Amino acid sequence: MRRLAVGVLLPGVVAFSALTGPAAEAATGNGDLKITKVSFNGGKSVVVGTTEKKTFVLAITATDSSGINAAYSDIWSTATATGFGYHANLGCKAANATTATCSMSYVMDPGYYGLENAQAGAWQAFVDISSKDHDAVSENWPAKFYVKRYAKLTADASPEPVRKGASLTVTGKLSRANWDDNAYHGYAGQSVKLQFRKAGTNTYTTVRNVTTSSTGTLRSTVTASADGYWRYAFAGTATTASAKAPGDYVDTK
Repeated sequence: MRRLAVGVLLPGVVAFSALTGPAAEAATGNGDLKITKVSFNGGKSVVVGTTEKKTFVLAITATDSSGINAAYSDIWSTATATGFGYHANLGCKAANATTATCSMSYVMDPGYYGLENAQAGAWQAFVDISSKDHDAVSENWPAKFYVKRYAKLTADASPEPVRKGASLTVTGKLSRANWDDNAYHGYAGQSVKLQFRKAGTNTYTTVRNVTTSSTGTLRSTVTASADGYWRYAFAGTATTASAKAPGDYVDTK
């Protein structure tokens, strides 16, 4: 299995490295300095495909009677204890005399920095922050955030058109990014919803759940009852993002 390579550092960018995450530890600190919030990508999962770079922000909000001086952070995959490192200095923006938010923009590149499938899922941050009167707090922030593999989903209903009351078969495939070989492969054994939206309406209704085959394919047969759109929808997992196929319109005669 590939290991993470240390990338070339560019101004303002923290590279991917073979960092070992800090050992679990209780918060340490002194004075009245407090970390009040840590936000990763605005609370959303970071979803990475096979080629496109993803930029995301870690933001630490803290307060101290003297004001905030500087902050540092590492983030890593909880499964492999590897990720971004260097305890990079974050830029801090004061909200007032006592409170500031310190942010770092990270770039995750599945091709150059060498993401591995094993790193998909929960990630964690170690944060270290200091105040202008030299108080300091360091801790493994307890909340987890998620880095997920991009998923694709297709749907094809046939025959088209179809006679009302006749059988209609909807096929499709669920695939997801493989970071080990930078290609997409079928996602086996996953529950996917077959959904229908009647022509002239805006809402899809779930008809049934269908499980993907060993190669990620889907197949379900229903009775055609009205004109409308058929699609598959996947809710996602802890390691893989959600996906919805474009609706395939079927004219019912």
